[in-house]
Amino acid sequence: MSSPGAAPTDGYVRALIADDPLELYETAPCGYLSLEPSGLIVKVNRTFLNWTGYRIEDLVERRTFQSLLAMGDRVFFETHVAPSLIMQGTVREVAAQVVGASGERLPVLLNAVRKDDGFGGHLRTRIAVFDARERRAYERELLAERERAERAARDARALAETLQRTLLPPALPAIDGIEVGGAYRPAGDGTVVGGDFYDVFEIHDGCWGVALGDVCGKGASAAIVTALARHTIRALAVRQTTPSEVLRGLHDAIARSDVDSFCTALYLTAEAVDGGVEVCLSAGGHHLPLRVRTSGEVEEVGRTGHLLGMLEPLHLHDESVTLGPGEALVLYTDGVIEAQDGAELFGEDRLRAVIAEHRDAGAQELADAVAAAAVGFQSQHTRDDIAVVALRVREDR
Repeated sequence: MSSPGAAPTDGYVRALIADDPLELYETAPCGYLSLEPSGLIVKVNRTFLNWTGYRIEDLVERRTFQSLLAMGDRVFFETHVAPSLIMQGTVREVAAQVVGASGERLPVLLNAVRKDDGFGGHLRTRIAVFDARERRAYERELLAERERAERAARDARALAETLQRTLLPPALPAIDGIEVGGAYRPAGDGTVVGGDFYDVFEIHDGCWGVALGDVCGKGASAAIVTALARHTIRALAVRQTTPSEVLRGLHDAIARSDVDSFCTALYLTAEAVDGGVEVCLSAGGHHLPLRVRTSGEVEEVGRTGHLLGMLEPLHLHDESVTLGPGEALVLYTDGVIEAQDGAELFGEDRLRAVIAEHRDAGAQELADAVAAAAVGFQSQHTRDDIAVVALRVREDR
C-alpha cells in the first residue's frame, strides 16, 4: 500500500484507464442530474432514467426537477431545499418521492450541490439521487413493529389491570362506627400482575373480616395464589372462630395447590363494642399492623407467625386489642417499607412518621398518604407492589 502523498500505484492508474468516465457517470449506483438555476434539467444519467422509466428526451430541456417530485415534496423543495442551497451551497439526505413515467412513486434520498461561477452567479445545481425503497420498507416495517409492540404493551397493561381488579375488592364497604380505606399501587408500569392483595368483607352482623397479604412472585402464577388466598380466607372466615385458624386453613390450601409458592398474610376481625372497636388479628409471616393513637403515638400490634404455605409445624398467634375513638390501625405490604431511593430504604421510621402526621385524617386519606409517600420516595418508579388498608374508629363511637 502506498503511503499518503505518494504517487499513484500502477494498479490505480490501470483502474483509471479501465473506467470510462462517461460510463462511470451513466451507470453509477445513484441517479445524477444537472439543473439550470431555474431547475430545468440539462443532464441526467442512465441510472435515473432506468429507475423512473423516463426517456432522456422526456426530461432534458423539457422538465424541471421539481416537477418530478410528489406535490408535498415539490413544495418542500421550493421552500426549504432551494433556500438552503442558496445559503449553504449544499443539502444532504433530503427524503422525497420522485414520480416516475408510469405514475409510480420512488422513495429517494437527495444530496445537492450548488455550483457558482466564482463571482456569486449560479451556474448549475448538481443532484445525486439514491434509491431509498429498501430503506423505506425497513422504516415501515420498523414502524409497524413498534406499533405492534405498543399495542401488545397496551393489551398486556389492560389485561393486568383487569386481572388485578378481580383480585381486589371493587369497593370498600361502609361499616357502622368504622372508617375503611384502601390503596394499591402496582410495581413498574402496571403491566405485570403483582401478588399483593387486600379484602374487607362482612362475616356476620356487626363483625367484619379484613385481610391483606403478599404472594411470592409476579404474573399468572402469583395471580393464581392471590385468588386462592382471597377466596379461601372468605370461605374459612364464616366457619373458623379465630384469625389464626383462618390463616392455618390458607396455609393448608397453598401447600396442597399445584403452584410452588407461598405468601405472607394478615387477617383480622373487627367488631364495634362499647367505647370502640375490638380487633382480633393473626399474622402469617407478615409485617405487624401499626396502631396510631390520638396522641400520635404509633405502635405495633400482635405477634408474627410463620410464612404460609411452607413450614411445618406452623406457628401462628392470635392477639386482641380494642381501638378507641379516633384511633386507627394501618396494614401494609413490604412494598411500602422496602421502597428504595438508591441504596436507602423508606423504612419503618418514615412509615411511622407519615402515619403520625395523618393521625387525624380519615381512613382513605391515611391509606392514600402512606402509599403516596412510598411511591414518592422512589420518584414514582415503584419496584414492588404496594397495598395499604387503614381502619379508623369514628369519633362518635
